[in-house]
Amino acid sequence: MLRRWQFTARTGEYGSVGAVIRRGLTGVWDRFAASDPGLLRLMAGLRTVAAIALTLVVLAVLGTDVTHLVAGAMTAMVATFAIQEKQVRGQAVTLALGLPVALAAVSLGALLHSQVIAGDAFFVALIFGAVYCRRFGDRGTALGLIGFQTYFVSLFVGVTASALPHLALTLVIAFACSAVVRFTVVPETPQRILRWLRGAFRARVAQLVATHIELLDARPDQLDKVLDDLRRHTARLHESALMIQGRLEDGTRDQATASLLQRRIADAEIATERLGVLLLNARTAERADTLTLHLPQAPLPTAAKNEMPAEDPATVTLRRALNALHMLVPRGASDHSGTAVAHVRNRLLGYRDEDNLPRASIAVQDVFRGIGEAARSVLGLRLALDGPQDESDDTPATTRSREEFDAEDVALAGVEAPEEDDRTGLRRPTTRAAFQIAVGSTLAIIGGEFLSAQRWYWAVLTCWVVFLNTASTGEIIIKGYRRLVGTVLGVIAGVALAGLVGNHTWTAFALILLFVFAMFFTAPLSYARRSFFVTAMLGLLYPLLNTYSLDVLILRIEETALGAACGIIAAALVLPVHTDRRTDDLLGTVLTKLDEVVAASVDQLSGGPATDLLGLSRDLDTALDDLRASTRPLTHPITPLRVRRQTVRYVVALLETSAYHARSLAATAELLPYSKTIAADPRLERVGHRIAHNIETITAHVRGEKTDAKVSSGATIISLLESDGSGAPNPGTVTYRVLRHLQRLDEGVSGLARPLGVAVEGRTDAKKERAGRK
Repeated sequence: MLRRWQFTARTGEYGSVGAVIRRGLTGVWDRFAASDPGLLRLMAGLRTVAAIALTLVVLAVLGTDVTHLVAGAMTAMVATFAIQEKQVRGQAVTLALGLPVALAAVSLGALLHSQVIAGDAFFVALIFGAVYCRRFGDRGTALGLIGFQTYFVSLFVGVTASALPHLALTLVIAFACSAVVRFTVVPETPQRILRWLRGAFRARVAQLVATHIELLDARPDQLDKVLDDLRRHTARLHESALMIQGRLEDGTRDQATASLLQRRIADAEIATERLGVLLLNARTAERADTLTLHLPQAPLPTAAKNEMPAEDPATVTLRRALNALHMLVPRGASDHSGTAVAHVRNRLLGYRDEDNLPRASIAVQDVFRGIGEAARSVLGLRLALDGPQDESDDTPATTRSREEFDAEDVALAGVEAPEEDDRTGLRRPTTRAAFQIAVGSTLAIIGGEFLSAQRWYWAVLTCWVVFLNTASTGEIIIKGYRRLVGTVLGVIAGVALAGLVGNHTWTAFALILLFVFAMFFTAPLSYARRSFFVTAMLGLLYPLLNTYSLDVLILRIEETALGAACGIIAAALVLPVHTDRRTDDLLGTVLTKLDEVVAASVDQLSGGPATDLLGLSRDLDTALDDLRASTRPLTHPITPLRVRRQTVRYVVALLETSAYHARSLAATAELLPYSKTIAADPRLERVGHRIAHNIETITAHVRGEKTDAKVSSGATIISLLESDGSGAPNPGTVTYRVLRHLQRLDEGVSGLARPLGVAVEGRTDAKKERAGRK
């Protein structure tokens, strides 16, 4: 039985051809679920397509003409995608409020159809209000979006006052169909989404462990590719963890449950990421820099090109353990339960005890310890997600892990309320954006009417969309560029498709539904792709409205370019937020959060009081994600400053590396109050002072504060302990692991000094000494 189980540890199942097929289909689905965490993109596309299709069917049964079919389809799309609230009740309230907003918008659009100046003035006021309403959260954002888009629909189909009653009925039908699809056909509940996200998280952990196995077995010429996969899967795991974090409070029954799940997700993410770093170290005689895992295209040290001894007993055991972990990760409590699973779980958890480690080098033993911690995190996930389980087959190591989890559950602290934004007036982002987009839209209306008195609104639409979900001038430039590229390619596709479809109405609508699905499914991945599908869809709508011509599609490109230019001009001249200033502000925030995590972790590891380290780590991750998003304009391929692009990537990679070690410190400190094998070490308090000083010095420099402080460098963290006569801790101990994280953290923080232009103690003196020798 044991030999058969070892054989199936990697394949996951043993049996007939049907079982192999089922396993293959399950693997394909797991990869798809991991690529679309929570199936959010799939459900958004299906929900929108179903709402449009149902609206078209109802309107067709009522004998509606093509113009109102187009208006109904566009309204159903807006009513579906605009609502982003998580709770079902909130979705229903917003949808109910959206209908009168839409009716008012199209009514004013119809009444002002012949009043050019009044209509333009109202459109600008509507745009200002739609953006300003974003300050009121998801509901304000949805109502503003519905008002803008339905007014745009009235312009697109050319609604007049006489056609208003028929159009109003069309809008009512579209909203009703959207409600039917949202609440009955493709329902969206926080609990269901959270359940899907949890499944996606498990799938991504399994993907990362599979990459760890590839890393162990990779030949020297395969290492670069495997390392790229390792970086990508690590980033995707982090993405899934953050998505779950955003859904926990609404998808669980209370704050205690949300806090418990968040802790278990964080444990699994940290343990799996750490396992990859330990494997990198095991592939080289000299320790691989953790920066290798976070800096794109960073090579491994030359010594890492050596192959692992395939027939070495420790390597064979390590491979078997990784395969067993890969098998264990995606299974819930009800999947393949039995003594075999319990045996594998117990064996992996046993690696947390020093006595169970195989004879091998320290680096390889560290990997086994990492596997033990990863198995512990998998057990924690299973307890949190699936509830209590059979404990009859537990070994002492498994029992100890369960007791640690029980102690943590009892000590869970309440979730703190998020801090509110205290910015007011023009300093508030929504107010500033409202003024910017109002000015940009005014310019777009004026310029657009010079290009075309009938289709000037395309310039306004482009100006509107380049401001959505952007926070700096650089982000607006990049988004405008992507929209223009997608529009040009979409026009080419639209010309070809319009010629093929001709006057076949329902064929055109079928292709439109396909493009709508593709638009929503690919939107988070690429804005250029979304623009492509939107423009190609419009290329099919024009023949239906009898307004198709090549000149119209060329005009679409011209209006898009004009709208993007107007948005960029407004962002640059009206209350501008320069990319440099925004990134500096966010960089200062990341450094502050990093300092808080490190200081609290070291204090707790030194014997200080317990704090909410998980919450501090979560704040650090959120701040780092904001910084990463703000630097995209600086790292985009079209950026002409290549040296600066490399510098930005290096700084972000250093911060990601430092955040990884800070999270690892926090995870170790979190175990301290409950573990029987980890004890506080008062000596650690000394070694944290230099890191704190360096972070504070760099933060002051980034924020432009006048200070003469310099970054300290010199002796290693471990040598600081040796200097007091107490000696360095033995390898394999928790204190030694903590010191390694502190050492890497110290190196990462000190490494920030050079690219950020911060003075380092001893560097100037060394330069003078070398100059004197010359």
